[in-house]
Amino acid sequence: MPACVPTRTENPSDYSPSTRVRPSRRPPPGGDGHRPRFRNSGADLSASITVFLIAVPMSLGLAVAIGAPLEAGLLAAAVGGIVAGLLGGSALQVSGPSAGLTVVTAGLIQDYGWRTTCAITVGAGLLQLVLGSLRTARSALAVSPAIVHGTLAGIGVAIVLAQLHIVLGGTPQSSAVANALALPGQFARVAPAAPLIGLLTIAVLVLWPRIPGRAGRALRRIPAALASVAAATALAAVAAPGIARVDLPSWKAHALPELPHGPVLGLLGAVFTVMLVASLESLLSAMAVDKLTADRPGDTGRRADLDRELRGQGIANTVSGLLGGLPVSGGAVRGTANVRAGATGRTSTVLHGVWMLLAAGLLVGVLEWMPLAALAALVMVVGLQMVSYAHIRNVHRHREFPAYGATVAGVVGFGVLEGVTVGIAVAVGTALHRLTRTRITLHDDSGTHRLRARGQLTFLAVPRLSRTLGQIPPGANAVVELDGSFMDHAAYETLQHWQEAHVAQGGTVDVTGRTGRTASRIVEPTSAAHTCCRPWTPWRNHHCDDRALDSAGTGGPASVAGPPDSGPPDSGPPGSDSDPAPRSGPGSALPSTTSRSAAPRTAVHPATTPEKTMPHATTPIAHEPHSPAVQDGTSATASAPPVTPAPSVTPIAPVTPAASAASAASQRPGSRQLASGLSSFQRDTAPLVRDELARLAREGQQPSQLFLTCADSRLVTSMITSSGPGDLFTVRNVGNFVPLPGAEASDDSVAAAIEYAVDILRVESITVCGHSGCGAMTALLNDPPDAPSTPTGTSTSTSSAASTPLRRWLRHGQPSLDRMLSRHHSWARISGRMPADAVEQLCLTNVIQQLEHLRAHESVARRLAEGTLELHGMYFHVGEAQAYLLTDSHELDGVFAQVAPA
Repeated sequence: MPACVPTRTENPSDYSPSTRVRPSRRPPPGGDGHRPRFRNSGADLSASITVFLIAVPMSLGLAVAIGAPLEAGLLAAAVGGIVAGLLGGSALQVSGPSAGLTVVTAGLIQDYGWRTTCAITVGAGLLQLVLGSLRTARSALAVSPAIVHGTLAGIGVAIVLAQLHIVLGGTPQSSAVANALALPGQFARVAPAAPLIGLLTIAVLVLWPRIPGRAGRALRRIPAALASVAAATALAAVAAPGIARVDLPSWKAHALPELPHGPVLGLLGAVFTVMLVASLESLLSAMAVDKLTADRPGDTGRRADLDRELRGQGIANTVSGLLGGLPVSGGAVRGTANVRAGATGRTSTVLHGVWMLLAAGLLVGVLEWMPLAALAALVMVVGLQMVSYAHIRNVHRHREFPAYGATVAGVVGFGVLEGVTVGIAVAVGTALHRLTRTRITLHDDSGTHRLRARGQLTFLAVPRLSRTLGQIPPGANAVVELDGSFMDHAAYETLQHWQEAHVAQGGTVDVTGRTGRTASRIVEPTSAAHTCCRPWTPWRNHHCDDRALDSAGTGGPASVAGPPDSGPPDSGPPGSDSDPAPRSGPGSALPSTTSRSAAPRTAVHPATTPEKTMPHATTPIAHEPHSPAVQDGTSATASAPPVTPAPSVTPIAPVTPAASAASAASQRPGSRQLASGLSSFQRDTAPLVRDELARLAREGQQPSQLFLTCADSRLVTSMITSSGPGDLFTVRNVGNFVPLPGAEASDDSVAAAIEYAVDILRVESITVCGHSGCGAMTALLNDPPDAPSTPTGTSTSTSSAASTPLRRWLRHGQPSLDRMLSRHHSWARISGRMPADAVEQLCLTNVIQQLEHLRAHESVARRLAEGTLELHGMYFHVGEAQAYLLTDSHELDGVFAQVAPA
């Protein structure tokens, strides 16, 4: 048994759903999902050299751009590689001096001097360490992407304006505006040598990755940054020996930090600004590295621990500041190069820092040959890359360009902190404008006055609403169509009072929502216990208002429980982390869209009063308080079969969007929901999918995957897998079981579906998907199917329950239970943590066991031997909406790795 497998309980009976599996007290895993072990592979060694060759000219160039001692750039790169590489939460991110901090640090040096700037760096690092310990990394990313990318773009513009002066042979000014205003004079007195060196550097940077042919593939092994600076250095040595070059002072004269001097508020603002920019750039870079890593073949979707990354960056900044180095942050340029060079772990990052430290002590003579114009051109290109056209197009598509443009202008014109403040103010103003923008129109439709309100109805829209309502003549027929998701109390009272007055004058008022169905009255906004509407559930979509109107029309409460097939809000299986869907939100109830004669609906929980809702229900299995009938939506029929009415023959008419609301209201609640859902499909969805379904009807189904999962109503396979019609061949049953061929009470329906999918449809893969809080797994733990029979003289309810179809079906889960309790198998687990409880442990084990059963089917075994079929194990945590994939389905004892966003 592997050493990482926890010790089992000695008595299997002590293993109950309430038994918690205590997490390991060992250190948390690294950002790659594994423990931070260092395996010195050839790929990591070569990647570290590649990143080192990029970081040397980059660090010197940033130090030149900032106006700091040049050795401070090398020292910051070494500290970032070693300290942040060891302690950070992203295994492949490479930290060091970054372009994002260039403008901020340059301003600090001009205002406070170099030694005070080092002390500010220490303070920023300590603040990062505190925020990382408070686990605020994800909250920092809640800032609008338009503001974040606008900040980086503004810094990039400022970098370009400053470095252009050095490329032209001059000296940059103190601010971006001053640099822009001084450019005409700089062009008038340009020196020829420096611009030529700068142009050569830029040309090599741009063209180096585009060299064609076999020679290009060989040359591209050398980083473009190193090749450009080397070419410029060689040309300067021959053609311009007197050009300004790197001047590295002796380490004996290296300056260390001092106690800061200056106004306290100014120093605190400086610490906060350095912390903000360094943190945002590091976290964004870590997520970018995650995406690049996920795209590599064979990657298991490992993700960075952002809180740990923030703590690691804080420690690195503290150390760098204490040693007299530049501020440190994660860099997208170095991290991208590290991933593309084939790095597999932290070794490449740490080695890159070691090489930087050796270069700072041993390669001073070589580094002093580099011309400053070449380094300035290199940093200028990096600044241009920070103004990303892809980001501009993205924020424009999401209508957030005003915030982006305001942030860029604020950063360039006033500074980083001021620019972020301006961007946040514009983003808030834009959001408020969209919230208050409501279009209210009125037109006469053959004698019927139709008022349409599009958008949110708040108190700000009440004056326009009142003016428009006043234009409807007294006694006229009026239709009020409300198309929005929110109405506050002021708008409700305005509509309600107008309706009462209009009806008293002999007029009629029909209120409709976005569905077009008519209501008799306006329903008051209800409490937060009443939002069941979800856009992905057509069965329940737009039925929240039905229940509110039913209650209002009969004098009942304004909010009632959900439909008869749902439990109370606090229901849920033991150990389930899934939160019940809330029934409503404040102000979520628009005027109701049900018909006037809708019958009131009463919700009864199936487990509390089964005799009232299902008179012929059988006895629940062993009287369990949390039986699968409560937790798995489709398994309720096993313990409470519905009453079958007498056969009748009724003509079936096509469902149309114009189906009469009166006829729907005369039906029972379930029938009315079905008819309403079908009508919504015909109106909204059918026109969009008709062409695709017609194609599938002509060509036949050609699914690529057999998806075998539980019948639980909370699992929406198309939503989880982002699939559409014709993609998945789905088999669902209670507990996602795959009965062994020839087993007792074997179910041929599952075997038939497997054979049909594998041999006839020729699917390429089969996925077995389990989920958290599975009712079948809970039932297996509470009362295993192979438990001893009831002793003589006791009640026969248990033995009667044992003969039910559900009870017999659960016997197919006995091998999974035996496997979990066996000492001969390691526990299935989720990468980075132990199972939350016994239910989750059995859910994970059941997926692996059913994969083993799949291999026993002849058709599956044959295709696996041919190499034309793949098996996948999957676990879906309902409460977290998080999917986990079995890292290696060939191993019977596997680890489920978290699936990262693409």
